[in-house]
Amino acid sequence: MSAQEDRGANDALIGSLLKSISEVIRSLESLQSQTTGSFLETACYFYRVSVVLMEIQTGESSITCPTDVVESLSESIDAAKHLLEMSQESSNGPEPSIEAGFGGVVKQIGETLQSIPEAIIDEEEYIGVVVQTLSNEMQNASIGGDCSKNEIIQKRQTQELVSEQIESDLYPSDPEVSYASYLSESQPDIIPSQSTYVSSSQRTYQSESQPQIQNIPSQSTYVSSSQRKYETQSESQSQISEITDIPSQSTYASSRQRKYGTLSESLSMLPQVTQFMEPPYQAFICPLTKEIMEDPVTTETGVTCERQAVTEWFDGSKDQDEISCPVTGQKLTTTGLSPNLVLKTIIGEWKVRNEAARIKVAHAALSLGGSESMVIDALRDLQMTCEGKEYNKVKVREAGIIQLLDRYLTYRSKDVRYELLQLLKTLAEEDTDEGKEMIVNTMTMSCVIKFLVSSHQSVRHAALVLLLELSKSQHACEKIGNATGAILMLVTSKYNEESDAFASETADQILKNLEKFPHNIKQMAESGLLGPLLIHLAEGSEETQVMMAAYLVEIDIGHEKKINVAEKACPALIRLVQSENMEARRAAFKALAHISLYHPNKQILVEVGIIKIMVEEMFTKRMFSDLMNSRNEAATILANVLESGVEHESFEVNTTGHTLGSDYFVYNIIQMLKNSSPDDLNIDLIRILISLSKSPRAMATIVSVIKETDASFAMIELINNPHEELGVGALKLLIALTPFIGHTLSERLCKTRGQPENLIQCPAEANLITERHAVSAKLLAKLPHQNLTLNLALVSESIVSEILHAIHLIQRSGTRTSRYATDFLEGLVGILVRFTTTLYEPQMMYLAKNHELTSVFADLLMKTSSDEVQRLSATGLEHLSSTTMTLSRPPPQVRNTKFMGSLSMPRSFSLRSSKKKQIETCAIHRGVCSAKATFCLVEANAVTKLLACLQSDKTEVVESALSAICTLLDDKVDVEQSLSMLSGMNAVQLILNAVKEHKKESLLQKAFWMIDKFLIRGGQKYAFGISQDRMLSGMLVSAFHRGDGNTRQMAENILRRLDKMPSFSVYMTEKNNDM
Repeated sequence: MSAQEDRGANDALIGSLLKSISEVIRSLESLQSQTTGSFLETACYFYRVSVVLMEIQTGESSITCPTDVVESLSESIDAAKHLLEMSQESSNGPEPSIEAGFGGVVKQIGETLQSIPEAIIDEEEYIGVVVQTLSNEMQNASIGGDCSKNEIIQKRQTQELVSEQIESDLYPSDPEVSYASYLSESQPDIIPSQSTYVSSSQRTYQSESQPQIQNIPSQSTYVSSSQRKYETQSESQSQISEITDIPSQSTYASSRQRKYGTLSESLSMLPQVTQFMEPPYQAFICPLTKEIMEDPVTTETGVTCERQAVTEWFDGSKDQDEISCPVTGQKLTTTGLSPNLVLKTIIGEWKVRNEAARIKVAHAALSLGGSESMVIDALRDLQMTCEGKEYNKVKVREAGIIQLLDRYLTYRSKDVRYELLQLLKTLAEEDTDEGKEMIVNTMTMSCVIKFLVSSHQSVRHAALVLLLELSKSQHACEKIGNATGAILMLVTSKYNEESDAFASETADQILKNLEKFPHNIKQMAESGLLGPLLIHLAEGSEETQVMMAAYLVEIDIGHEKKINVAEKACPALIRLVQSENMEARRAAFKALAHISLYHPNKQILVEVGIIKIMVEEMFTKRMFSDLMNSRNEAATILANVLESGVEHESFEVNTTGHTLGSDYFVYNIIQMLKNSSPDDLNIDLIRILISLSKSPRAMATIVSVIKETDASFAMIELINNPHEELGVGALKLLIALTPFIGHTLSERLCKTRGQPENLIQCPAEANLITERHAVSAKLLAKLPHQNLTLNLALVSESIVSEILHAIHLIQRSGTRTSRYATDFLEGLVGILVRFTTTLYEPQMMYLAKNHELTSVFADLLMKTSSDEVQRLSATGLEHLSSTTMTLSRPPPQVRNTKFMGSLSMPRSFSLRSSKKKQIETCAIHRGVCSAKATFCLVEANAVTKLLACLQSDKTEVVESALSAICTLLDDKVDVEQSLSMLSGMNAVQLILNAVKEHKKESLLQKAFWMIDKFLIRGGQKYAFGISQDRMLSGMLVSAFHRGDGNTRQMAENILRRLDKMPSFSVYMTEKNNDM
């Protein structure tokens, strides 16, 4: 018999066998509908056997199934028929033994398939894989009863062995948890063969065309068996077409339509991979859509099609009474459709097998890191495989693919990045958070965040969509927030609505999800998004409110937002302060203290009633269960509010009407200060008193309470406190009190251990000057200058030398000084000035002479930028110059001989006597003068410097300079000589200019007094120049009308001397009339 005849006989046997299998399948379906047995599972196995036989017979190669195998299979099918007959004869339905019998038939068929020689199917390698897989499944199938424990163990071991045999040539993934265990543990009710696996609609995968690669076999080489061309139809094939459940169509769907059975060209190039791809069988293809069926149904003519396609065919028929079969054209008597559950289950199982293979192929491609097109195809294939299928996502995680994906985050191709982000988003889309957590724990999230600033919009949007999906997990929220710059970039995207509305909206949704992790809210606030923090502070749980309050202290809020924050946060913080939760109270106090530091918030704080609440916390609230000392925090907040400039006199602090400036409030503050309160509290108490002292009324109350309670000792003792801030605060308070109780403070300061000498501490370098140095010196400068007790306590050669050294150090350092250097200098000069007020004391006189204070002050007039130093120096020169006449002595008597008389020369016009004399005399003071011994301003060259000070824009400096110059016009000196000297220095014009610029009453009095001196002693010599100044005349008239008594009298005298008024003034006439 020829080979062609043998093949024909073989085809006939197979055709008959297929027909028998079809009959058995129908019977099993019918039997399944009547009972709850596993007959449908048996039918599925039979169906798969028929598909394998069809593939063998319709293949392009010359392989044939051995006759003994076909006969063995026929015997098994006959046995199945016999079991069906037995079940029909049973009146009570099929017995368990019948179901067990089917299990035996299935195992027997599995053994028969395994007996097919490998050499016969070598030409169609994929068929060999299918046959081997199906054989193992059938031999290990459990149908018709429970298996024993040993059988279960043996079955699992066999499955693992089979899996190893199948995947041995594939790039292994070594998953930690098997897919079978996942199904058995997490989804015990879901069987891979059920239709639930394929219930969701499948997205057709459309691979992009890639350039043709030379010398590499195309995809068709590996899957050519799936591209059959049925040019002829043998007898067996005609018999196959009669099987209603397996429609025989000669046209297959294109590779684009078979997304489950084909690979892209780049992936098909992987060696020993595509052999595991099981192409779609002809029976899976709908004859109408040419695509794999999702919901196969059978028509009246026995043709199986996709339900939706055939329904649309029926609906589109013009004549509903003449509906025909869409495939055969035969007229149908009914449009009823029968679900083909067996085929649907087979397709579902086939999809599961192929999807698992696709995952392995993609794993191989990503492991190798091939061309860009291969990577893109692998990513797209994985996305298609996992979309809507949780079990495939589990397999991807188990295969270690997510770990492989991490390295592709740095891939430069925007297409790879886009597809990668799309795949990660698909893997994250599941009901549980397991996938999301694995992604954030495995992937480098900082790289994902960088994509938010990508120049490609598609990549930016894909990154945002991925983050949005991940942010649905609380664990992922923490990871995203911890990624460097993540919150900042999202906030930036949110506010960038005009340029990218989608990114703005998506970023906003992500940020809302990230609020699940509290630390993210803090980062949002630091990035400029304060809304979430304020909302959670106002509406969150008490625990959340505590955290938000703590964050308010930690973050740095811009000035432009601080008022808005205060408006929204203060009401919630006040409620926390008044709660009984100690942690909440502590956090609220700190937050309120932080808010109150910004002085523009004062009005908001006052409106929420913070002053009254804080005073209550300090004085009246006593909670024995409160382990927290709220007085400190309340005092801090109150001090901040008062320092902001609140008009405190009108604010009531209790229900009895006491205000902040009342005796009640001040008394309690000072009592707390006296009672050795903690340093931190004392600091705030002093700050409160200093703020109150700015009000004259409150200051009077403070002075009264201090005198009454004798609290000055306690305040002075605080300056010895080592706490820097407390010591500085105490010194500032004493400075404020000095004008009112200065002598008391001076006396008690001298009685305090280590004082007052310890207040003068001069650092080695000017840049080391601290605030404490400055305020210490300023206190000594402000205390009453004529207090001899304090001055004597300060008189020490070392102290004065140290002061002068510090002054020289500051002048020499220039700009390289501390911020407190000027204040320190002013204090030091003030201390020197206080010595000049008690020159009647020999020690003071000796000190002034020995250290040449006249020259020191004269130099300071020009070598400083401080107006206060100029004022003080001029004051010091005034004090020194006022003693010059007392100190100046006539020169010693020269021997009166005719010879000496004959040598004497006429006295020339000079401030000093003739140079030919051995001892010069001062023309102004009429005696021997010097800057050191008599403090003469002329000898110290101080007059020119004092006149220069008259051009200062500071009234105090001008007035002090005038006072010093006035000492040269005293009646005890030679006024004519002084006027002559001052006139030569243009003093008259400088004085007139000062009068025009400054309107202070005391300054005008000094200036008018000097002008009057020029007019009285100088006569017409100065009167003409003075009278020509029209502005001066106006000033004099104004002073005459509006000045006080002394100023008015001086103005009148000058006007009278300038012939601007009659000899007897109206003022004098009225006075005489009154008398």
